[in-house]
Amino acid sequence: MTLSKTIYAVLLSSALIFTACNDKSATTANEVASKTTEIVKDVVKTATEKVAKTAEVAVAEVVETVKKEVEGDVVANDEILIFQVDNSDGKITLDTIQKGFEDAGFYMAAINDMNNPYMRDFNDTSYEVYALADFYNKDIVEEFIKEYPTIGLFAPIPMSIYTKKGDKTISISTLSTKKMAEITGIPADHKAWKKLDDMIEKALKLALPNGKVIPYTNKTIKVDGPLVVEATSTMTDEWEDELEDFQLKFESLMTVSKFAMPAFNEFTDEMEDIGYDFYSVYSICKIPVAYTVSKNYPEMGAYGPCSLYIYKKEGDDTVHYGIHHVNNWIHSMGITEKESIDILQEAMDKVEELLAGITKSK
Repeated sequence: MTLSKTIYAVLLSSALIFTACNDKSATTANEVASKTTEIVKDVVKTATEKVAKTAEVAVAEVVETVKKEVEGDVVANDEILIFQVDNSDGKITLDTIQKGFEDAGFYMAAINDMNNPYMRDFNDTSYEVYALADFYNKDIVEEFIKEYPTIGLFAPIPMSIYTKKGDKTISISTLSTKKMAEITGIPADHKAWKKLDDMIEKALKLALPNGKVIPYTNKTIKVDGPLVVEATSTMTDEWEDELEDFQLKFESLMTVSKFAMPAFNEFTDEMEDIGYDFYSVYSICKIPVAYTVSKNYPEMGAYGPCSLYIYKKEGDDTVHYGIHHVNNWIHSMGITEKESIDILQEAMDKVEELLAGITKSK
């Protein structure tokens, strides 16, 4: 026992005996002792109640913390998936990864080595390997698309493949189906999500044999604003000619605005009787955005290239456009640095401006 605790115990004992001795109902030594015992019991009872109350407060604080985690104030990050394996021998390449995904049943819409444009435009890269890719499975997209056209936000699904300079591992990052469901607004219990989840798991294991999931440690942050940017326009019965004119104009504007378009998919060419006159998806990316964000967030490929869908349903003259907002990037990766946020927002503003110019509405 420390000196302070000893002194406290002596003083407490003296105070208890003094209190008992001054109790007029206690006239003998035995009565004093008995009275002292009663007082001690009262003190212990009071102390126990205070300890219990303190414990109750502590438990309440823990419950509140868990509640906040569930409600999203302090969330353990399960939105970004990272799969990693040792690649000291260099046998895993972009080609072998593509083969792994294709063997799992995916079509690789694009796989681009980003070190080439990074060195060309900035004479710098932080990676031995850095690639952005897009993949999808036609059957799963078809399960969604008839009822939920917003699946185009993640059809194809983006991912990044990377090895940092000096590292011996290679990693793949992509978005969880849980987060895809949230952004698209498609019910999380839709059976196709489970199929997609299983396929992605299979593809990762084929692409990176003996690999493992690496916990993503970045904390999500709250971001106010939309998850998706949407716009509409109209077309007449001559929609085929109008679509061709739109595509020429859109692609020209994107090029002038320095957006790359690494992939284009027309799902009405791949699928029959899905209820659309056309359903097109452009994969778009800005090299400066990818370069700036990937320096500190290699997992950015979970969101980029971004998919921009354009569709018109049969018997309807309305054309719909949609792309996920960069708010999702900032939230999921916990981006706080000004340089990355500014360049992301600048690119988002430009996309919204282009859509407004083409559709005359936001």
